This record gives sequence, structure tokens and C-alpha cells, in this order.
Amino acid sequence: MPRVTKAKTAKAKHKKVLASTKGHYGARSRLYKTAKQSNIKSMQYAFRDRKNKKRSFRSLWISRINAAAGNLGISYSKLIHGLNKSNVLLNRKVLSDIAINDPSTFEKIVKSISK
Repeated sequence: MPRVTKAKTAKAKHKKVLASTKGHYGARSRLYKTAKQSNIKSMQYAFRDRKNKKRSFRSLWISRINAAAGNLGISYSKLIHGLNKSNVLLNRKVLSDIAINDPSTFEKIVKSISK
């Protein structure tokens, strides 16, 4: 019975890891052992930052809404409280977009909760 080596599978595995670390600095993209470590760490960062992205975008939307509301003489917290009280179901992403791209509509929204 012929001896079977794992050359083909090992080569494929190494190629896959090295392809995923393309663009990493120095040995991290060239040597299998360090590339494997670098790949594991990069996947951890990717997982973590997919969660953080949601957090940072929400923060950005709140900043934009606060700036637009401040120009109209109302604070962010009073605006959000008024929207919740008057059952206006707009999330922060949409509100931010309206505040930037359509200031007149945003002004109407602010005026509608002021009544």
C-alpha cells in the first residue's frame, strides 16, 4: 500500500492562510507560522469591531442630530423626549440623514414636537 503524505492538504491550508494575510506587515504575510497568528488576531479584531461599528455610528448620528437640533434652539434630549411623547417612530439613523440632507423637513419635525 502506498504511503500517503499530507503535502497537498498542507500546501492548500498554508496557501489559504497566506492569502488571508496578504497586506500584513513583514513576516506576518510571508511566513506561515506568524501569518497564522496574525490571521487569528485579525479575525478577533474583525469580530470585535463589527460590534463597535454599530456603537460608533450611533454616536455619530447622535452628534449630527444634536448639532442640527442646536441650530433650531432645542437640545438633543428634549428632541428625543418630544419624539417619543408624540409617537414619532423615526430612528436616529433616519433622523440624522434628514437633518443633513433635508433641513427644512427636520425643522418641521422639530416644530411638530414643540406644540
